[in-house]
Amino acid sequence: MRFICPETAMTTRIDQLARPKPNLLKFPDRRSVYWLDELPAETKKTSTTGFELTPRLEQLAQSKQPSRYLEESRRSQERVVSAAALKAHPSQRVCSLALPRLPAKGWQPDRPLLTTLSAAVKSARASPRICQLAQPKHVKMMSTNLSAESSVHTITVPTATPSARVLQLASPKQVHPQHVLARPVSWPIPKHVLKASASNRLHDLARPKTRQALFEGYDPYRVTPAARAATASPRLLELSLPLPRKCKG
Repeated sequence: MRFICPETAMTTRIDQLARPKPNLLKFPDRRSVYWLDELPAETKKTSTTGFELTPRLEQLAQSKQPSRYLEESRRSQERVVSAAALKAHPSQRVCSLALPRLPAKGWQPDRPLLTTLSAAVKSARASPRICQLAQPKHVKMMSTNLSAESSVHTITVPTATPSARVLQLASPKQVHPQHVLARPVSWPIPKHVLKASASNRLHDLARPKTRQALFEGYDPYRVTPAARAATASPRLLELSLPLPRKCKG
């Protein structure tokens, strides 16, 4: 009987777990279909598995044949009734199933459209309360003057005075004093503009700035001397400050 030290067994298990997993992507491009210039030669040997159908499967694979009774009924509309069918008598169960289903208890048929009205309904008079409820409601406006003799039920709308804050929020937003309206589509061009000619300085500024590529020695992190000596304007300093509501006291 062989005795195994527990430390040796533990070391073997740790060594086994410490091994890296096999690289399953060593051959990632394993195509199953390749483009061929010519079709391969046909071989008699087939690598696919050949299946053999049983008689039952072949029977189930066949299309369903029309019934012979259907063909006979199509040929002639007259059907021959057997003597046993002529002398047959239904059982009590068949007679009970043939009876129509009775309606449930408490069921009442729909009320007909034309019903006979009783003499009490014909001679009924509406009360003043019903006449008052039958009148439509109207809102009493400031510009309309209803006569005192009108019996229409009116509703008075209370007038409320808005506060100063509501009036301030209701006022439209004012246009900024520096706002410039959109320029019209067609405007007259002065004559000196039509006869103006660009100077050499304008031609130099109109040319696109040339830049070298990265492989030609262009350094995108180089700062120009003009940018080093630039000073921000008061407007830029104002825009760079954070909002007062986001600043902590």
